[in-house]
Amino acid sequence: MTLDLSRIRALCFDVDGTLSDTDDQFVHKVAKNLQPLKFLFPNNDPHPFARRFVMTVESPGNFLFGIPDQLGFDSTLAKMGDSLYALGLGKDPKPFLLIQGVQQMLAQLGEAYPLAVVSARGERSTGWFLDQFELRHYFRCIATAQTCRYTKPHPDPIEWAARQIGVAPHECLMIGDTTVDILAAKAAGAQSVGVLCGFGEKDELVEAGADLILEQTAELVGELITH
Repeated sequence: MTLDLSRIRALCFDVDGTLSDTDDQFVHKVAKNLQPLKFLFPNNDPHPFARRFVMTVESPGNFLFGIPDQLGFDSTLAKMGDSLYALGLGKDPKPFLLIQGVQQMLAQLGEAYPLAVVSARGERSTGWFLDQFELRHYFRCIATAQTCRYTKPHPDPIEWAARQIGVAPHECLMIGDTTVDILAAKAAGAQSVGVLCGFGEKDELVEAGADLILEQTAELVGELITH
């Protein structure tokens, strides 16, 4: 599995599980909700159970991601998600977690390539994540679930990002953690990198057609800059 580096003129990043450490965030929230029942767990610690639970529900969750889009109400769900963030996470001034090495990676890659966000997350919560870590200035454009008529796994948001940057869709590299990222890239004629720090499993990312698999998003620097 290799990338054709000569084709790559722009990078498109997913958010959840790729830039944002959503896995650990979910684990923390599940464990917090289980604290009243901590006496049921070894060493009174619900965290190991919470992690197993999150990892177990991820695979069927990945399959379900594309269904709202197929039915035409993904934008509505994104707006509802933003509202829930406003009610819940909005109480926390720093509600998001950043995957290790991401900020340094964006700084390095941003000197060599124009960068874009291509996320199925809602517009407001995407903005909140980027602003919490002061990442917005790294990106030439930001595509969310509300930017195009269809979101991933359709090619629309990658094609939109390519137009904003001024490159062809096949010259983009999509980096994401789920099969919807890989399928969107294939539909746009772009290359893709699957990362294992989020929701996706290696076998399903390979089967979807990822051109490269990395354990961590920040490893992309070594693939694109030092080669």
